[in-house]
This record gives sequence, C-alpha cells and structure tokens, in this order.
Amino acid sequence: MSTVTKDSALEYHRQGKPGKIEVVPTKPYSTQHDLALAYSPGVAYPCKEIEKDPEDVYEYTDKGNLVAVISNGTAVLGLGDIGALAGKPVMEGKALLFKIFAGLDCYDIEVNEKDPEKFIEIVKAISPTFGGINLEDIKAPECFEIETRLKEECNIPVMHDDQHGTAIISAAGLLNALEIQDKKIEDIRLVVNGAGAAAVSCTKLYIALGVKKENVVMCDSKGVINTKRKDLNAQKRQFMTTRDIDTLAQAMVDADVFLGLSVKDVVTTEMVQSMAPKPIVFALANPDPEISFDKAMASRPDLIFATGRSDYPNQINNVLGFPYIFRGALDCGASTINEAMKLSAVRAIAALAKLPVPPVVNAAYDRTDLTFGRDYILPKPLDPRLLTAVAPAVARGAMESGVAHRPIKDWPAYEEKLRKLMGYDNKLMRNIVNEVKKEPKRVVFGEANTDNMLKAAIMGYKEGLFKPVLLGNEEMIQKRAERLGLDLAGVEIVNLRHDREADRRQRFATKLAEKRQREGITFPEALEKMFDRNYFGMMMVEMGEADAFLGGTYSAAHDSGRIAEEVIGIRPRYKHFAAMHIVNTKHGTLFLADTQVNKNYDTDTLMDIARLARNSVEYFAHDPVMALVSYSNFGSSNDEESRRCRQVVDLMHQRYPDLAIDGEMSVSYALNTELRDQAFPFNRLKGRKVNTLIFPNLSAASTAYRLLLEMGIGEPIGPIQMGLNKPVHFISVNSQVRDILNIATIASLDAAVMARTETLATDK
Repeated sequence: MSTVTKDSALEYHRQGKPGKIEVVPTKPYSTQHDLALAYSPGVAYPCKEIEKDPEDVYEYTDKGNLVAVISNGTAVLGLGDIGALAGKPVMEGKALLFKIFAGLDCYDIEVNEKDPEKFIEIVKAISPTFGGINLEDIKAPECFEIETRLKEECNIPVMHDDQHGTAIISAAGLLNALEIQDKKIEDIRLVVNGAGAAAVSCTKLYIALGVKKENVVMCDSKGVINTKRKDLNAQKRQFMTTRDIDTLAQAMVDADVFLGLSVKDVVTTEMVQSMAPKPIVFALANPDPEISFDKAMASRPDLIFATGRSDYPNQINNVLGFPYIFRGALDCGASTINEAMKLSAVRAIAALAKLPVPPVVNAAYDRTDLTFGRDYILPKPLDPRLLTAVAPAVARGAMESGVAHRPIKDWPAYEEKLRKLMGYDNKLMRNIVNEVKKEPKRVVFGEANTDNMLKAAIMGYKEGLFKPVLLGNEEMIQKRAERLGLDLAGVEIVNLRHDREADRRQRFATKLAEKRQREGITFPEALEKMFDRNYFGMMMVEMGEADAFLGGTYSAAHDSGRIAEEVIGIRPRYKHFAAMHIVNTKHGTLFLADTQVNKNYDTDTLMDIARLARNSVEYFAHDPVMALVSYSNFGSSNDEESRRCRQVVDLMHQRYPDLAIDGEMSVSYALNTELRDQAFPFNRLKGRKVNTLIFPNLSAASTAYRLLLEMGIGEPIGPIQMGLNKPVHFISVNSQVRDILNIATIASLDAAVMARTETLATDK
C-alpha cells in the first residue's frame, strides 16, 4: 500500500481548486445564440416537451446520467458519527469514483438531519433531479428503514452501498472460493461476525444464492444471536439460531465459511484451525481484519483468505460494483435496483475473475501469470473490463425482472458506448501507477540537470513510482534542486566524470567493445563514449546496474535512438524499433505509431511498426483495431506510399488472419465507422471502432499527435519505446513535468514486467 500521510492528504484536497469534482458545460456557450438556446428563451421548448411526456427528461437533460451520493454523516468510513459537513470529502471522493470508473455525473449531497422520517422526506423531495441515488455512510439500524422507504417511494434506483456493495462483491468472491474449494453453497455452514448493515445485507444475499438459513450463525458484540437472547432488534431476530452455542469460538467449530464485518483481532488461529476442511475466511474489518493475514495463512494450508485491504490477495472492494451497477441501472431506465440485478452483478464479477488477465493488470501483483485460483478469486479494482462486464449484466437483470423503463435494444451499440466510456479518463496511467508502486524500479535520468527532468524524477520518487538515478554533476544538481525547492535526500546521483566506482567506465567500455567489435568499435572509442550521458546511462541498464533509462532530447534530430540500437539492441525477429503515443480522449483511447524513431519508411519498416504496435496495444489491455492511414483510400492512388500501406496490410492479414487491420485509408474514414462502412462495405473493420493508427511516415505521425496535443483534444502519453531489448525511453527535455513523469513511470513498468518475463510483449 502507498503511504498516505496527513500532510499529503490535506495538500491533495486543497491544491489547485479545492475539492475533487466540478461541473463542466457539455454544450456550446461561446455566442449569444448559444446562450439563448441554453437558457431563455430556448430552454422553454424542452421544458414543454417534458411537461407533456416526463420520459423526455432523459432525452433533454442529464438526469439519465446523474447520480446523487447522499449522506447524513452518521457512519463515515471508520470515523463514525462525524456529521454531514465533515463527511463531505468522503462523498466527493465517491462522486469522483462514479465519474472515473463509469462515466456517471455525480453530485454529493450532505443532509444535516438524523431523524429518519425527515431525512426520507428531504431525499424524496429532491429525487426528481437524479437518475439514481447512492445512500452512503448512514448508521444502522436507521439505514434499513431509510433505504426501504426510499426504494418504495421513489421511481429511480436507490441503493445503500455500505449494505449492498460489500454484499455483492463478497458474494462474487464466495462463489469462486466455493468452486475452488469444491464445496456446494447449499451445504456450507456460515458464521457471520458483526450484525450491522453490511453483515445483514451480505447474509441475505448469500441466502438468495443458496445458503440455507438454518446453516447461518450470526454474532454481535455480545456473542451468538440465538433464541435465548432477549435484547435483539428486528434485524437481528431474523438470524437467530436454535443451536445451543453462545460464543464465536463455539460457532467456528466445523464452519465452512467465516464472514467478518466487525473489529480487528477477534478471530484466533485456533478458531481457524477448528473450521471444516478447506475453509474460507473473509475478514473484512478495516483497516485491520478480524485476524491478520500472516496468522490466518500460517494456521492451515487449505485456507482461502480475503480482506478489505489492497496489500493482500483477494481484496473485497466495493469499487468493483457500485459504479457499474448504477451505470447499467440508469442505462436501461431501471426504476429500482432489485435482487435480480444484484445477483446479475455478482455472477458477472465472479465470471470475470475466471478470464485471462490483461498483462498490465497481471503484472501489478508480482506474478508472471495471475490466474483464477486461491489467491485470485475476484478481479482487481482497476481491471478495465469491469465496466463492459458488469453494467450489461445489471441492465439485463433489470430487463428480465421487468423494472427497465427504457430497455436496451441494440446490445452491440451499448457495448460500444461502454468501451468509449472506458477511454474517458486516463485509466491506463492509473493502472500503471498502481502496478509500479508495488515494485519501484531504478530509472536512470540522463538529463537530470534540467528543471522539468529533475522535478519529474523527484516527484516520482516521493510518490513511490520508481527509484531515480540522476546523471550529472552533484553540486550543480544540488543547486538546481535548492532553487526549485526539491529535496534530494535518498536520491542517487552518478557523476560520469568523477564516478565513485573507479572501474565502472572501463567495465562498461569493455562490454560495449565486445558487443560491437565486428562493427569497428575499439576499446578506446568505447571508453570515450562513456562520457556521453546516453551511452553511460544505457550501459547501466545493459549491465544490470539499473532497470530502465530515460533520455532527454533537445531536438527531433537526436542520436539517442541510434545509440540505443548500438548499446541495447533491437528485439529478435525485428529489424527496427519504434515509438508510440497514446492519446486518451472523451471518445476513446487512440494509439499512434511511429511518432519518433524512423524517419524514412520502406515496407519492412512499416511492417515492423505495425507488428510492434499490435503487441503494445494488447499489452495495454486493449484489442487492437488498426488502420494504416494515408491521403488515399483502398487503392484510389497508386503512388509509392499508398502501395506500401497496402502491401503491409496484405502481409498482416497473412500473418495475423484474426487481427482487425485494414487500409490504406484517410483519417476521416479511419475514425468514422459509419462513414467508412457505407463508403467501403468490404472493409475488414466493419462495425468496429479504430483505436490504432499506423502512419505512412514520421512527419504525418508526429504532426498528428502534436496537433491533438496543441488542440487539447486529449491527454497524450508518450513517446513509448517499442522493440528494444531493454527499457529505454526518450522524451524532450522541454516536455511538461507530468509527461516526463508518465514516461518514467512506464519505463518502470517495462522494467518490472521484463524482470518477470523474457520479453515485454511476445510476438504471437
């Protein structure tokens, strides 16, 4: 887990614009005519249409994409009853998660009212504004009445995530754990410790999945909830057992499953050892589970163990569910979130865990092959496939149970819409950041004597993304750091001309001369090259003294690529390496190649670029849909450039018959699926949205991504090196700090993956 301090958390929330969310216009507003349409008099027309037919509100307003996170602050995270105002940062955070994971707009609403009846009336009165309501951090037992009443009295989806989110995710984990342990759900004996909102909801959902009520034992702070107890409220009485047991220790004997939603350290090693063969323990108390991970795993080898923490396997995390559940519910116009929809979500999440894991997710957990099994019973929270797996399942559940007012009729179109949402924000970088923090690698910064390079290096170090090695003069770098207000404590600096390791230049030169002795490089020449930052830094990677290298370039005509080819070398089965830019836009993610390396293309060069791009797109958990772009379309011109594009397409079709690739075509046809399919119905991309553009030359590729950058159409990541034997990347020293930080982080990712696999992306 990354370290979160009070100072870093407060600075995060106050920096720039305070808070975590804002309202952004979605329609033009630059002219008087635009404003007349947006407000008076134009706004009167949609108002009249909605008055005639209330369903039109979903056509003319944001209601169908708008969720409210509503709380009274009586049970905020682990903080308790801190009040509505103090709970606002949590609700803003929940609103942020709705947006970044599911593309849902969200308002946080803090209601200063603890009386359930008044709270219900307030929420009910404002409900016409929203397409759905997420109740949050409301204490039990009031939360049961509040949710029940609002579901009955509002005609939009209402869900108390503290209850049902944990229930849905843990139920998915339970189904998979039982399958691994070879147990039938109708046969298991379940012990639940804790009798709050989440525990009650989990138990009810487990029963809906097949657990027999008579096989359930629930405990609260006073012991087993049994028929001898006279101090039970209505929620607890429904789970009374007739068994003559009073303590948690007694209940655990021969139990198959333990679910903890209580407090830390209430379960002992002996209790786990007393359970039935092949037990399942979900210890979900936060931040510390009912039994520690180490103690639980040491207690017996046949255990499947899950917690609510991200630093252990099998995290039960509500973010696997609520964004996608509301997405599916709103998209089909569901009037409620019912049992059928929750069960659909459970099964979709469980099924996703059984599918092959995308490489970028797989690498995040220090495994070469993260697959369904004892340590992987649930998808990881940043798995990009959750949206397209869970939201459609929930929508289908709503339609099949008869609560969908606007049933989805075109499922392929709906799934395409969800794929677009997946590219709305930079989920890719969040995936990468999540991974590299697990195993920060040594990244050499070749131009650490420049402001932005130095800032990016120190920022990444402080955030735990990598361990920077700065090449340059110690005194000069220290003075620059002082001027920029940067702390260099703990950061390694290597001075090429006065290296503390006296023999390092000789060792590097000897190795380089040996590698290139048949290419005319002598030892004295190699030794002289070791005064060059690029040669020295790359040799650190080549010799295993660093994991990755980031070179800073000052112009497009730099020699870094030639040096990389000389020192690091190109991957087997390729003659060229290349660079890719990734551009995240509201309309999806675009991969562009080659944007930096190869100045002059022949057929072999373009073929290698296409092959490398295919591998890289797959590596970043996307299915490549590729277009070779030009000014002509499918043979309309017979010049050399157009012929070369067509030759590469033919070769790619022969080598990869299942790959979605076609061309040559202009950008307008590549990016407009409907236009392309109408004009060229024979194309092999029919109905599919292009996400990868292969350009006919470096000028076209560089111009395209720079135009997107300058127009602010999307956030670019790159250039990302493709095809070298080891992680070596280049970026302009004039790039923004964030861009440099992104590339350094990707370099760290490459190194982490390369440490566990023979190649970054295997050519299939």
